[in-house]
Amino acid sequence: MKTIEVKKPSGYFTQIGPAHPALKEPVMFNLDVEGERIIKADFAPGMSHRGIEWMGLRRNCIQVIYLAERICGICGITHSISFVRAVEQIAQIQVPVRAHYIRSIVGELERIHSHLLWAGVAAHELGFDSAFYLAWRVRENVMDLVEYLTGNRVHYAMIQIGGVRRDITREQFPRIEESMKFFDNAYDQLARVFLDDTTVQMRCRDCGVLTYEEARQLCPVGPTARASGIKKDVRVDHPYAGYADLDIEYMTPDRLTGEVRGDVYDRIVVRLLEVKQSIALVRQLLEQMPDGPLLAIPKPAVLLAKLKGAAGEAVGRHEAPRGEVMHYVRLEAGKDEPVSWKVKASSYSNYLSWIPMMEGEQIADIPIIAASIDPCISCTDRVALVQDGNRRVLTKAELHRLSVEKTRRIQASLSAR
Repeated sequence: MKTIEVKKPSGYFTQIGPAHPALKEPVMFNLDVEGERIIKADFAPGMSHRGIEWMGLRRNCIQVIYLAERICGICGITHSISFVRAVEQIAQIQVPVRAHYIRSIVGELERIHSHLLWAGVAAHELGFDSAFYLAWRVRENVMDLVEYLTGNRVHYAMIQIGGVRRDITREQFPRIEESMKFFDNAYDQLARVFLDDTTVQMRCRDCGVLTYEEARQLCPVGPTARASGIKKDVRVDHPYAGYADLDIEYMTPDRLTGEVRGDVYDRIVVRLLEVKQSIALVRQLLEQMPDGPLLAIPKPAVLLAKLKGAAGEAVGRHEAPRGEVMHYVRLEAGKDEPVSWKVKASSYSNYLSWIPMMEGEQIADIPIIAASIDPCISCTDRVALVQDGNRRVLTKAELHRLSVEKTRRIQASLSAR
């Protein structure tokens, strides 16, 4: 871990957020500073509450898919796949292989979309708006492509329990390949702008460092972990959908630069490498896609009847653009709606890495450091505790006690059957 030697406390405390021009979503940073240098950093999320999980417990599982997709506007396919994977495990529904491939194609297109969006935001935080416009111009192509395939630019509504709702036909393959060629050419330009520009290097090299050991201790996921040399990817470690049939490897910065520093620059490198990797994966999926049905149970009424008879609990996982997402679902026989639905978004795992990244850095670097983990506040902030009409802050010990008590209640209810 990095150590910061300070002879005496600075005595100067400042806050950034929750509303700030550099923050795209509400989160508050609490900072102890000495001049322009950050001595101690902490953060406070929890500024938003939409009640999505609460609403999901009052709808049947098919209706929950549309709520899950709206947890995040950028990685909607991530949450819908994670949710249906959990339900499919409980109900023992076998997804057709062709549907698995289509899920993977849309998931990789969403990864390209998300990383390009992030690249634009990161460039804007650096004050490099020419690169911002370039990245988002390229992003328009992938949004046009997913609209061509699904009918929607953002929320695709492709996923159904037991498969997918729409096919990707042979007639659509040329349009997809045309976009992949476009991204190949755009990648070279983006890599040159983001990686070779002297200003970007000066702002991002050795800034916001998360060392390998710090990453091991804090357990981040996705590009945040891989940029620090942690080889962790659900698609590789626990292949699902079409990934078991693909040539896929961990993307770490040393594959391009020959070294791992774990700084903001390395997090840019990893995301650019993953854009190139997603292009190759889409091509592999198109080449290997088998024929077959799209849904295990085509009729919604029959599917709902099967789900009403299902009971048990499961966790659905998906490698989102930001890292591993998990959905816990519990069903009880005779009920249309889930009894329990809990979502763990990637940003839950990545938030704590902000602290070592910021401590020792300059206040002016906070925007790009905060953006470098690609935080999704809307994915994370879903509940707020209100007791007796008064809000209160839960300590770590209280949260642990409550989670243990809930686990014991669930175990007792299951053993009582």
